[in-house]
Order: sequence, then C-alpha cells, then structure tokens
Amino acid sequence: MKSHHHQLLFMFLVFFAQKIELLTAETFTGTYGINYGRIADNIPSPDEVATLLRAAKIKNVRIYDADHSVLKAFSGTGLQLVVGLPNGFVKEMSANASHAMAWVKENVQAFLPKTSVCGIAVGNEILGGGDYELWEALLGAVKNIYNAVDKLGLADVVQITTAHSQAVFDNSYPPSSCIFRENVAQFMKPLLEFFSQIGSPFCLNAYPFLAYMSDPENIDINYALFQKTKGIYDMKTDLHYDNMLDAQIDATYAALEDAGFKKMEVIVTETGWASLGDANEAAATVGNARTFNYNLRKRLAKKKGTPLRPKMVVKAYIFAIFNENLKSGPTSERNFGLFKPDGSISYDIGFHGLSSAESSLLSLKGLYIKLSPGNLHVSFKTVEGIVYAVVINSPSS
Repeated sequence: MKSHHHQLLFMFLVFFAQKIELLTAETFTGTYGINYGRIADNIPSPDEVATLLRAAKIKNVRIYDADHSVLKAFSGTGLQLVVGLPNGFVKEMSANASHAMAWVKENVQAFLPKTSVCGIAVGNEILGGGDYELWEALLGAVKNIYNAVDKLGLADVVQITTAHSQAVFDNSYPPSSCIFRENVAQFMKPLLEFFSQIGSPFCLNAYPFLAYMSDPENIDINYALFQKTKGIYDMKTDLHYDNMLDAQIDATYAALEDAGFKKMEVIVTETGWASLGDANEAAATVGNARTFNYNLRKRLAKKKGTPLRPKMVVKAYIFAIFNENLKSGPTSERNFGLFKPDGSISYDIGFHGLSSAESSLLSLKGLYIKLSPGNLHVSFKTVEGIVYAVVINSPSS
C-alpha cells in the first residue's frame, strides 16, 4: 500500500505543478480585466488595491508604467499584470538595445515569478497621435523589448503589445468598410507583421462613450449602452449589430483583414464610460456609466465573439479602477472609475468596496481544510486569498 500512497502523492503534485504552469503562461484569464491608472493623490495604496481586486475576482490588470510599489504589492497575489513602457521611453528603447535589456531586467525579470507580469505594453496610442518621431521609433522599441525578453527566456511568459486608439482608422462605419489611415498604414503594417510572428494580439482602446459624444444627434445612446435598440445593419457582410462595442471591434477586424492579417486577435485594452462631465458632456452621468459597465460585464461573461468573429471570444480591460483627480482635460477624464478615491463603489455593478473586501479576505486567513483520500492526508491552507496544498501525512498500512 505504501507505493500506492506515493503514486497518489506523485499524481497530485504533477497535477498541481501543471496548474501552476498553466497560470504562468496565461496572459488573460477569463474575459474581464481592468486598468489601474494612478494619476491621483487620493487613491488607496497598491496593497489595498490588490486586496480590492482579489475580492472582486478581477485577475487581469494593466498599469501604465512599471512602478515598483505596485509590482511589490501584487507579489504572491496571482493577479495577472501588464506593465507599460511609457511613451517617454520609446525613443530611447528603440535606439539602444542594451537600455531595453536593462529596463526589462529591472522592471520585469526582477519581480518574476512572484509577481505575475504577463505582458509589456510598449507605449500607448502612439500611431495616430501627434508625435511623428514616436511613430518611427515604435517598431524598433517593440523589437528591442521583445528581443530582451526572449534572451532572458521569458518570451513564453511575457507578451509584447502596444495599444491603439481609433485614430489609426479611416471609414469605420459600417464596420466592414474600416481600413487603416493611409499615413498610419506604412508604420502599422511592419508592426503587425512582427506581432503576427511573435503571436501578439491587436490591442484596441475603444470607447462607445467618445463615439456617442462626437455625434449624439445621429447615434442612439441605447446602441452605445448595450440597451435594446434597432442597431445597425452592415450590407456588405449581411451582419446586424445591436451594440457599438461589437461594431468597433469588428471594424478593427475588417481593417486587419484588409491589411493582410485576418487571423490576428483583437483585445480591447480600454473601454469605459464617464460618470461626470462638463456642461457639454451630458451623457456623462452615473446612470449611464452604471448601465454601460453593468451591461458590458454581462456581455463579457457570456464568453462569446462578435458577429464577424463569432469564435473569437471578446476580452476587455475596463477603464478604470479609480477616478483620477490629477488628470488634465475635460471633467469626464477624471471620472471613469468604478471606485471612488476612498475605495467605495462609484455605482453598483456587482462589486464591493475596499472596506468589505478587506474584511472578506481577513476572514480567510488561517482557514484549514483537511481531506483524507484513503490514508493520504492533504491540508489545504488559505492565506490572504491564496490556497496552499501541503501533504501532512502519508502513513504506510
């Protein structure tokens, strides 16, 4: 019988190791993620944010830099983190491969594997923006960062991407007519070629809020909010759209197909709705923000694709965890948060605030569960939301 127990133990440990390996290689768990913007002086600490996210069961998180306080706070939490290389570093990383290697070592490798850094976003919304020198530097920076990751043996764990705004597109209505802008295409196509070689998705920042605000007279707000509406019909593809986000995603797929990259996946790296705005931002209300985010969460939970790509499950990172009081621009820019600066909810879409999150995780500390398959005793210990399995006894019979 002793060998039987050892065999059981071996099978258990192999299974446990496989589960850990799968989690390590996964770049997006499920379909729902969130952006953790920190342009504010009144938001909770990174440790408290980690507690909040784990209680909300949001595993996928994007930050816009590689702040070490965040990386340390997320250590051991199981949260899947995409760090950002800020636009201000892109030219330097493009010009100097050794600087790219140093950056990856200092801001990614040094925190693995305890902190699950699963991606690096090289710049944000560069193509289509106003700095043409950045356009020229982007591909070189992407390649140097990827090569650094590859040389360090991390290419299977850390995915390299860059996020695009809808300013890269021309003729996005109806979705099937969408193509890349002519001046963007010469920079976009080599970038897409490289991403297709390394298996990276196309990252899209898509805001039905902004699209509706740009043309409220001709766009039904219900279409933007995932509410009942007649939607739109695309004659070329014979497809019907009942919400704007699906149409924005399929417009992206149409542009990718036109450029020769039909198989590339689209991931929504930012989307959201403001809960407060200026006088000319009438759609920015708590009611609309709640409706959009509640319906978006329901739509993502269905794990379905779009009309044009029904088998490509939609994945999205919501913008954002908090309202950010130091952001510039219109009032709406400072009011995209699902949570208020004190960690309480901005509006109810099924999440709980920081105080309830802290109490729920505290109640799990020190919890023991014992199972006895045969004479094999395994103890499962839950500490701060993380489950540890320990074989405590394997007697012979």
